[in-house]
Amino acid sequence: QKNIYATPGDDCGLRRVGSQGSLDGMSLVFFQHQRHTADAMATRKSELARCLQSLLLVFSLLGTSIAWADSPAALREQYASLGEKLSQSPFKRPLILDSTEAPDRVQGDVLAVINFPFATVKAGLNSPDHWCDVMILHINTKYCRASTGPAGNFLRVHIGRKTPEAMADSVGVDFSYRAAAASDEYLDIFLSATQGPMGTSDYRIRLEAVPLPGDRTFLHLSYAYCTSLVGRLAMETYLATLGSEKVGFTVTGTQADGQTEFIGGVRAVVERNTMRYYLAIDAFLEAEKAAPAERLERRLQNWFTATESYPRQLHEMDRASYLEMKRAEVARQNSVLE
Repeated sequence: QKNIYATPGDDCGLRRVGSQGSLDGMSLVFFQHQRHTADAMATRKSELARCLQSLLLVFSLLGTSIAWADSPAALREQYASLGEKLSQSPFKRPLILDSTEAPDRVQGDVLAVINFPFATVKAGLNSPDHWCDVMILHINTKYCRASTGPAGNFLRVHIGRKTPEAMADSVGVDFSYRAAAASDEYLDIFLSATQGPMGTSDYRIRLEAVPLPGDRTFLHLSYAYCTSLVGRLAMETYLATLGSEKVGFTVTGTQADGQTEFIGGVRAVVERNTMRYYLAIDAFLEAEKAAPAERLERRLQNWFTATESYPRQLHEMDRASYLEMKRAEVARQNSVLE
């Protein structure tokens, strides 16, 4: 599994330090500044052990990001290694969700088996326009339009509140779209944006997929972004007020009353949004079976039904309110050009 930290010049300007590398650096500095006596050696070992325990605690809280396969063979191997976890998933479908939190970056990952032939997945998701059909299902997406320019394909997306909102009050985000691979054996799609709302940046959405026997597909979806000081302050305000009772999917323990305790904070936020995007992909693909005139309504109904399977994490409004808001947003999206 890859390290959660970035290399110099990568995500958010963080420095990659593996757990072993971190301990080597700590011990080197420690040994260079202590007297070489038996007592000092004993002290160093004791403090180093405490450092190790602290590091292990930190890494357990931050989570461990899921490595990208980067090839069809590697992605199939990843699927084979996850057989038991997928079959025993608590999500009532073959799905694994994980999240990571670094000082300036958060990431959510979904690994799942979906009941669609790979040809359907490839045809559906190897298209910027279709990604707009996916993204508009998310409750916070107010607008999405795909375009082609000198720099390639991109999606103009507006992000806003979970309620009806004027375009002028939402935040525009430009995602570049790139199909790194689209063969009969492997699909690899990248969406990235330099800037986002509330001081966030370096948005990355990536999808890898390979065919499985029985007209099924295995996919890995990732959603990640960087946060600035302004963004972290805004998020802390949200988590202390409107988001104080919201949770993610990672189980952290059991409450005194026997109820399951779920993760909160920033990881909960990224887990909810990663799941929303995954369910949007699933809803979009299922609706492709319908006649073109019926697909939008079917996508909207599918997405809402799927999110209500996880009400503790994803319920925000009733079905009628969601459908009314999204029908209006799609109509606006089809009439407004930016």
